[in-house]
Parts: sequence; C-alpha cells; structure tokens
Amino acid sequence: MGGILVDRFGKPVAFREGVAAARKITVQVAISAVANSDGPGLSLALLGSLTDQLQLLASLGYDLHLVLSGDAAACEKASHAVDNLLKLKEPVVSVAIERTADEASLAGAAAKAAGAKLLVFLSAVKGVEAADGRIARVYQPPAGTKAPPASAGPLVAAAWGLGCPVVLAGAAEPDALARVVAGQDVGTLVDPAAAEAAGGSKAAATASSARDMAVRARAASRQLQAMSSEERVAALRRVADALVAAQEDILKANAQDVAEAQGKISDSLLQRLILKPAKISQLAEGIRAIANQEEPLGRLLRRVEVAEAPAGVDGPSSSGGEQQGLILDKVTVPIGVLLVIFEARPDALPQIASLAIRSGNGLLLKGGKEATHSNAILHRIIVDALGPGLGPDLIGLVTSREEIESLLALDDVVDLVIPRGSNALVSHIKRNTRIPVLGHADGICHVYVDAAADLDTAIKILIDAKTDYPAACNAVEKVLIHKDWVEKGGVQSIQEALQKAGVTVHAGESVRALLPDLPPPPSARHEYSALACTMEVVDSMETAIDHIHKYGSAHTDCIVTLDGERAEAFLRGVDSACVFHNASTRFADGFRFGLGAEVGISTSRIHARGPVGVEGLLTTKWVLRGSGHVVAKDTGVTFTHRPLPAGQGQEAQGQGSGRKGGPRCLIM
Repeated sequence: MGGILVDRFGKPVAFREGVAAARKITVQVAISAVANSDGPGLSLALLGSLTDQLQLLASLGYDLHLVLSGDAAACEKASHAVDNLLKLKEPVVSVAIERTADEASLAGAAAKAAGAKLLVFLSAVKGVEAADGRIARVYQPPAGTKAPPASAGPLVAAAWGLGCPVVLAGAAEPDALARVVAGQDVGTLVDPAAAEAAGGSKAAATASSARDMAVRARAASRQLQAMSSEERVAALRRVADALVAAQEDILKANAQDVAEAQGKISDSLLQRLILKPAKISQLAEGIRAIANQEEPLGRLLRRVEVAEAPAGVDGPSSSGGEQQGLILDKVTVPIGVLLVIFEARPDALPQIASLAIRSGNGLLLKGGKEATHSNAILHRIIVDALGPGLGPDLIGLVTSREEIESLLALDDVVDLVIPRGSNALVSHIKRNTRIPVLGHADGICHVYVDAAADLDTAIKILIDAKTDYPAACNAVEKVLIHKDWVEKGGVQSIQEALQKAGVTVHAGESVRALLPDLPPPPSARHEYSALACTMEVVDSMETAIDHIHKYGSAHTDCIVTLDGERAEAFLRGVDSACVFHNASTRFADGFRFGLGAEVGISTSRIHARGPVGVEGLLTTKWVLRGSGHVVAKDTGVTFTHRPLPAGQGQEAQGQGSGRKGGPRCLIM
C-alpha cells in the first residue's frame, strides 16, 4: 500500500473525516473496470491489487461486503479469483461477495441490506467531472438546487439519495480503495451532508485534490519535455506578453488584496504584497530573459566510454570513424514536481512558473490568503497563455482549505518543496515534511566596512542595501565597522547618513558606549525586514568574519574596502551563499544575476545555493548505450572508462529535436 498519505508520525492523513470513520463498507466493482485493456479476460494485476486491499482492510477490522457488477460469467470468474487469493494470504480473512447484473447501477439495495455506512463504487471512471474538466472532490448540485439534476445521471442521483456517503472512484487508481477508506481525496464524494459542510464552495466542489494535481503536473511535465525548445520558448514569450497585456486587471486584483490586508498584516509583508506597473514590466522582462537562455534540458555534462565493444560486435563509431564500445552519458533532466509555498508574494508566482516551464518541471503552488485575488488572476493568465492542452495541469494553484501539513505529506508524488516567506513559514515547513526543502529561513545580511574602505562608497552601498527594499531578504541587517573608523569619525558619519535616509540604527554591544542614545537591538541575531539595522564595531576583518558566521544566516555578506588582498581573503573566508566586494547586498537576486528570475534564494549546502534559477531546478540522469554488453561477473566486459569529448560519439541522436546550444542527448 504505497499510495496512502501519512503525516510525519506515520499516521494516515484524512481529508474526509466522515468517510474515514466508517467501519462497515460495501465495495462495488464494475467488472469492465478490471478487464484486460489489451484483450479479452480479466486483469490479474487489478484483481490482485483489489484483493490485497480487501485483505488489508479486513485484517484491520473493517466489515467488508464486495459486490461485483456486470457480465455474469466475468463476475463469477472474478468472484472465484478474489475468494481463492484471499485464502492464500495471511492472516486469512472473510469477505462476503455477491454479484449483480447491471454495472451501471448503484448497488444501493445491497448496501442497505448489509447495513453499510459507506459505499465505494469502483469503475473505469475516476469520479464526477466538474465544469473545468477536473474531478470534483465533493459533488455539489447546481446553485439554487438541493438535488442532482437529470443531467447528472442516475448513478449520482442514486448515490445522493442512498442515505450514507458514496465515493465514486477509478478502479485503476493506485490503492484507490485503501485510500478512499483512509479518508483521502480519491474520486468524488457524493453525500448531501458533505456538500452542505462544503458550504457551496466552488473550490471544495471543483478543485482536484493536491495529490491529483501533483500526478497531473508530473504527466504534463513529461509532455512539456517532449516539446521542442522553440515551442517552450514560444510559450514563455506568450506568458510575458500576456502579463503586460493584462496589467490593468492584475493591478486591480492586487489593489483588492492590498485593501483587504490593510491593518491585518505587518508593514513588511504588505510591501511584498504590492504590485506596481514597473514590477510587472520587470517580471515580463525576466521571463523573456529566461526564454533566451541556452536550452537547459538534455545538456550533455559528461561522456565516457565505459567498455569496449563485445568481441565480434561492431560498436558505434565516433564522428572521426573511431569505433567505440559501451557509451555512458550524463545529461540534465527536470527534478519532477515542485511544491512552492509562499506568503504575500504574488510576484513570486509568474517567476516560479516561468522557471518551471523552462526547466520542464511540473508545479504545485500554494499561495498565502493575503494574495488570493492577485494569485488567481496571475495563474489564470499564465494557464491561458500556455493553452488548454498543457496549462491547467502543468501549473496547479491550490485554493482549497487543506492544511499545509496535508500538502507536505505528498512525499511520494512531490519531489521538492520551495518555501518563500517568513522565518516562521520556512522553519515550519522544514520541521514538518519528508520532502527535500530548498530555501532559507533568515536573511541576516552583513556589510563590513574595512579600515581601508572609502567612506563615501561605504555609505552609498549601505544606504542602498538598506533602503532600496527594506523588506527583502537581501537587505542589510547588520553593519560591522572596523575600529579604526571610531577615531576618524566614520562610525558617527555612517550612523548619521543612515538616520538621514530614514533608517533606525540600533547600537550593538560594542557601540553602546560610543552612541548611548541609540536603542539596543532586539537580539544579536535579528532580521528587521524594515528601515532599521544594527551597528557593531569590530577589531579586525577576521573578527568580522567570525561575527558573520556566528550571527549571520549564510545568505549574503559584503566587504567594502580598497585593499584587494583583504577583499579576496574576505571572499574566501566567508561561508555564505553570496559574498560581495564593494557592492550592495541587494544584487543577490536571480534577475540581477542574469538568471531571468528565481524560485528563491537557498542557503542550503546541497544541490543549489544562492539565487536559484533554471539550473537549480535540474537534476541529472545517466544514459547508457551498448551493443549487447553483459556483465557476467565482470568477466564478459573489458572496461576502459575512457573520457570522450562532449561532441564525440552519438550526439546525432539528439539532433532534430529543435534544441539550441551545445551537445544534446534525448530525454529518455
């Protein structure tokens, strides 16, 4: 049972508490749903999976009643198969089995006779389709009505009036029965009480479950990878053009979010929520820059001849006619499905979406409620620009009330979580998921003013690093000043310049005696995310580096100095994702680095660090091409492990794919 979602304690995650509470269950299976797809007869794989689930649930104490519906002969064969398979499993359990002739009708009478508290109907259909083509999690009658109309079909009408919850789900879905019984979002729940509890919410009625969205995103990701580079570039350019064209609508939706958030969120969060025309133009420019980058998929990183061709077999030849043997390539591929959780950052949505499109990844987005209207219109614009055949599945926007903990339980269908937001959000996610997390919890950036700094340059950099966007994670939070500047008046000059720029300066422990009127900082390690910073005096550059390592967050740190040797020593010595010399910390940004955009800034040490663009959303795979090679306990092969030039060998196999740039291999 690999498909059941569990929380970090191993407990099954239930979205449908009422369904999960049922212990007496009728399971109806439409016999055509377990037929062989490629010929006559029944699928032993599907029947085996069904039997496994029945045996597991019965062994856990569920009272099960199986109804096989449809062709009499097929139902009889299936009945015998299930019965015999159950006898072979330990512990041996008993499941009552009966047969009915009409697989298109709900076995309501049989369920009532059995006293069932839940009926699960497994067929070839995954559930009830909503207007947007997705499977409804909870069936809702049309607005203004209290029962399904005739157009809903007799099955839905019978389920609605049965008197106990009914779940309509696909028999071929992995572990469908076990997941339904566990209360998870599989298929469509038809139950008047559940519909009423949903309050007529469109999101509750039509939004696919997070799991379904992730599975769809993976399928769409593979579809995206199959497209040529030109097609994906064209899609990105359509997205950029669509954002500019819809600027007025975007700003109107954003203004509604800002108005509703006034007085309810902090000033720093409110600043991140606001979109302006210049920001939309910058987003579009960044997306076009991503489109113009070298093709990232299928990039050949390494090519090695592992072994000679087998004796008597002609192996592939290089472009120079030299015969080659077993050829191993290392190529770039997408990570898979990304789950990005962000707070009041609507500008993050198009940035992340464009990077996902370029890198071939599927995307599942969970935005903060503060940006509900902005996120919705941005998502719609991007999906529409991609087109109906790809957009709705490739980039999913989660709008239901599911807890973040439930999303974080999808470690079997989501490959990477990227949180963007407050320290509390990032820390919570890191503590509560088994999915790898890419991001940073703090943005405590330092600027060290060296004894050999030009004071005017230092002040210019400090004011920019603090005032350009105080709420940003790359804004400076602590200023470290070499002690030589105390006698030269540099400490007071820096303090006065910052205060004149509107910055509240807090006196660290080493500055309090010099500037006793300044307020103390909340702590030695504090991220203000506002027009405020802490000032400290240090004895040397080495002391500054130690201070950064002790109180910083390994995000971005800078030295201001005219001494080139000291600058290089600082750049080598500071162990942060970004280390600068004579430049504002605000340059730590995907757009400014030329990445086009970023999914976030990572302070992790594994996989990607600093601003994460397209390359940070890629992984690798090995592609081996042989000519009948076998290992035979390493006696049937002659290893060479000979490095080959990237352009030598079978690069022709990547030609014709429409990709630009260097050598390419096919994505297998």
